[in-house]
Amino acid sequence: MLLHPDRLFPADPCARRIARQLYADISPLPLVSPHGHTQAAWFARNEPFPDPATLFVQPDHYVFRMLYSQGVSLDELGIGQSEIKDPRKVWRLFASHYYLFRGTPTRMWLDYSFQEEFGLSERLSEKNADHYYDVIAEKLQTPEFRPRALYEKFNLEVLATTDSPLDSLEDHQKIRDSVWNARIIPNYRPDSVVDPDFPGFAENVARLGEQTGQDTASWQGYLQALRKARERFRQAGCTATDHGHPTAQTANLDEAEARKLFSEVLSGKASADKRELFRAQILTEMAAMSLEDGLVMQIHPGSFRNHNVALFGRYGRDMGADIPKATDYVSALQPLLTRFGNEARLTIILFTLDESTYSRELAPLAGHYPCLRLGPAWWFHDSPEGMMRFREQVTETAGFYNTVGFNDDTRAFLSIPARHDVARRVDCAYLGRLVAEHRIDEDEAHDVAHALTYRLVKEAYKL
Repeated sequence: MLLHPDRLFPADPCARRIARQLYADISPLPLVSPHGHTQAAWFARNEPFPDPATLFVQPDHYVFRMLYSQGVSLDELGIGQSEIKDPRKVWRLFASHYYLFRGTPTRMWLDYSFQEEFGLSERLSEKNADHYYDVIAEKLQTPEFRPRALYEKFNLEVLATTDSPLDSLEDHQKIRDSVWNARIIPNYRPDSVVDPDFPGFAENVARLGEQTGQDTASWQGYLQALRKARERFRQAGCTATDHGHPTAQTANLDEAEARKLFSEVLSGKASADKRELFRAQILTEMAAMSLEDGLVMQIHPGSFRNHNVALFGRYGRDMGADIPKATDYVSALQPLLTRFGNEARLTIILFTLDESTYSRELAPLAGHYPCLRLGPAWWFHDSPEGMMRFREQVTETAGFYNTVGFNDDTRAFLSIPARHDVARRVDCAYLGRLVAEHRIDEDEAHDVAHALTYRLVKEAYKL
């Protein structure tokens, strides 16, 4: 086997026994994926995935950023190409560098897919690259490996995509109109129409106005257009918004100040400080809208996007060159929390790429304000070590029930069950240790394991 049955469980025999029992109890539970970046078009069209390289290498920045760091060019990997010209060559290149992923969560996710989905048991290498390719390619052409069949095989109960307000949601409509009984819903990600630094911001705002029939050249018309777009998403099953801002900064300007700032930003003449202030005000406006329409609000701050300027210029956004940076929450969120922090009807889920904030800022905030919940270890930290650090630093102040379970945040569809399996094993390992240390009873651990795996995510995201 590529993976040991006791992987990620404690080395201590007593804690390991308890972790095994907890895992056996929760492992059959359905997967709830409330935030990710898979494509609704896959399920609307239900066409076979083209080849192993297109499935495993091209969409996964965890994979190609590691290869790029070791001198493999993105061109060689087919990145940025609508269709990989020689997928077998790309696969061989990937396989010859598979050793780079030793000790990383990516290795565990990939091995899980290779073993559980394709029945492969020998570690991927340059020597067996063609065998791997042939086995995977052959299975991808069978009905059992179509996107809809995999959705069902993975025991997915809900799968959320992430979509721009400008998206027609046509693929989501096709899924709903089909006879297939699955719940695939959009998340509302308004970056393109709320971030002045987003390419084509002014043009995007104008398009939003055209789509919604609102005058987006005015502040109130702009806000109303955002509301109408949210409602369109809500009608498509959306339960959550998602905000990928550089910081967690919020503001609470009066209407005259906000109107003036909007005009300046829309003109393209606003300074960097003014553009940041506008993003800060938008987060507060979005919280107000969430209180109106009930959509859960996710804030994903702290990434220096597209840090590699040359890569961004050649390949565009989301090419694996995003880097975490220090993030303030206590001061940054106070304007929003002063206005809405005590609203129990509002749910704001906070994420971080700055682990130093777990015990110092995030846990105390979520352990106090009724509207706040903590998202799981995210992105660079959705590793076994990162998940364990999250539990150890957050639980002492915020407990388990101010967190929201797990979400996989992935573009790589076949990694979804692998990622959930890692999260479940880490949580069981943590709970097993608490029981072994006589800090909670075993029946409590079973209840918490079920909550972290299934119940909390459904409650937090209103699913």
